[in-house]
Order: sequence, then C-alpha cells, then structure tokens
Amino acid sequence: MHGAGGHAALGFGLGDEVAVHYLIKEGDKERVQLFIGTVIALQGRGISRAVVVRRIVQGEGVERTFPLHSPRVKEIERRNPNPRKVRRAKLFYMRERSSKENRLREIHGDTGVDGAVDGAAAATPAPSSSASAAAAPGSSAPGQPVKV
Repeated sequence: MHGAGGHAALGFGLGDEVAVHYLIKEGDKERVQLFIGTVIALQGRGISRAVVVRRIVQGEGVERTFPLHSPRVKEIERRNPNPRKVRRAKLFYMRERSSKENRLREIHGDTGVDGAVDGAAAATPAPSSSASAAAAPGSSAPGQPVKV
C-alpha cells in the first residue's frame, strides 16, 4: 500500500506516551538514557523517518527529534497509549497548552479545564439544599470518585 502511514508498523502513534532508549556518551563511557514524552510528530519516510517527542521538565517544554533508524536509538517502547482519536498529522498545538490542561482533556474528554471546574462547582451542594444532600449520602456527581 503506497498511501499507508505506517503507524501500525511502528507500534505507536501520535499522542502516545513513549520511552525512547538512546545511547549517550559521557567522557569515554556510553550509557542508555530514557526520554519519556508524548509523540507530537512523525517526519520523513523510509530510512530517514524520525519521531518528535515532547515532555515537560521543570515547567519548561523540551522537544527532541529521534531518527528511527539511528544506531544510537536502541528501543522505542509505548508506555501509555492515547485514549482519544487524533485528528491531526502534527500535534504542535500542544506546545501552547499547559500539561495540566492536556491531562484534564484526557480525563474529561473535550470539556477541558472549564468543564472540570463547572463540574466541581455543581458537585458542591448549596446551603439551602442540605436536607436533600443528607437524604442521599452515597450519591455523587458523575465523574467524581465514590467513597465506599
């Protein structure tokens, strides 16, 4: 198939969390270092294929491009698959988003930060409705953890 993207052959796709094992040289020693992040782009075709991985380190975004066929890249393992369908070829819009915003979108779907805040406010009962809250102590808002 000429038009196939080849994502299935890689074992991971856009939006997946991956761990890239690559060789680094420190002095006269070599060791394998992990770079764990989210795949935001796949570039090139064939032998020049590369993957762009992004992660947040101490509040700063760090992106690194790894050639798939480099002898320095020992392994790329899929850590956490993306739970949602990706509709873009490149996920560069994630550069502008905070990591908290990305996590909330994964957990709550497309509601985002505003939907999560509104849901938390709706779960807090009003002072006048204390009788209805006392009548159903086991009930909770959808998406909220239930105490057992």
